[in-house]
Amino acid sequence: MEFRDYYQLLGLSRTATDDEIRKAYRKAARKYHPDVSKEANAEEKFKQVQEAYEVLKDREKRAAYDQLGASWREGQQFRPPPDWDSTFHARGGRGRARQPGAGVEIDEEQFSDFFSSLFGDRGMGGGPFRGGTRRPRAGRDQRARLQIDLEEAFRGATQTVELQQPEIRPDGTIETRTKQVRVTIPAGVTDGQQLRLSGQGEASQSGGRPGDLYLEVAIRPHRLYQVNGRDVTLTLPIAPWEAALGGSITVPTLGGSVDMRIPAGAQSGQRLRLRGRGLPGNPPGDQYAQLKVVVPPASTPQARSLYEQMQRELPFDPRAELKG
Repeated sequence: MEFRDYYQLLGLSRTATDDEIRKAYRKAARKYHPDVSKEANAEEKFKQVQEAYEVLKDREKRAAYDQLGASWREGQQFRPPPDWDSTFHARGGRGRARQPGAGVEIDEEQFSDFFSSLFGDRGMGGGPFRGGTRRPRAGRDQRARLQIDLEEAFRGATQTVELQQPEIRPDGTIETRTKQVRVTIPAGVTDGQQLRLSGQGEASQSGGRPGDLYLEVAIRPHRLYQVNGRDVTLTLPIAPWEAALGGSITVPTLGGSVDMRIPAGAQSGQRLRLRGRGLPGNPPGDQYAQLKVVVPPASTPQARSLYEQMQRELPFDPRAELKG
């Protein structure tokens, strides 16, 4: 595995004081916190920052890290001495690490293999060992995309998802098996929303709890509607006389057809709202009808005659505003 330079992760020198370490950590944690950060790979960066702080804030861990890490550089392959885990004893502490002021807790299982190799299973004190008994490591979380139709997002649905999961055989070799998971999709789910299925991730290899499965919802493009959060937009074709005179027309929605009033003098591109006709929620989304005036073709003598009559009798110049 590669050596991790915890000082470099926090932008510190190796002579940094405890106060400098705390300040650097708070700055980096705010930058990469998954709830607010827009940085690429923010979640992974946040975990790395948390791991670095967990070591450097603790004088015993920091001393041990400095002792082994002085001769290593970032990116080098790292292996601790064979007797390192038996001679190093980290002092007791919490089994979870909390980011100051943010209420975010990170399990010790989320720290890297480098951390585990350096400090052994006792690296978090009260973590994997409880009262002298080793706590099994949990299975890893899995993530996948779940594609659904807009109608499924509106009404809710169930789907069967196939996952490829690695499994260790008794002889130590790894095989990939297919696992089917039944997923309940709640009505009103939005594009990009994550669904968490507890215990449906990878199995633990040491008898611990399985990981969780996170499904990111992706709503397929629809032939009629464009989706924005819980709102949907429909391009609604109307005839010139409907735009000019107004009137009531039937409009499709996700919940069924409804009557909508077109105001007299409506223009192409104008948006009319059907409140609460988008995806369900609290509050529900709206449906917008974006008007598109469609001109009938002058494909017959009678149609051409009507257009010529309109040209003669209607005092209308569509480009009047261009003439200043």
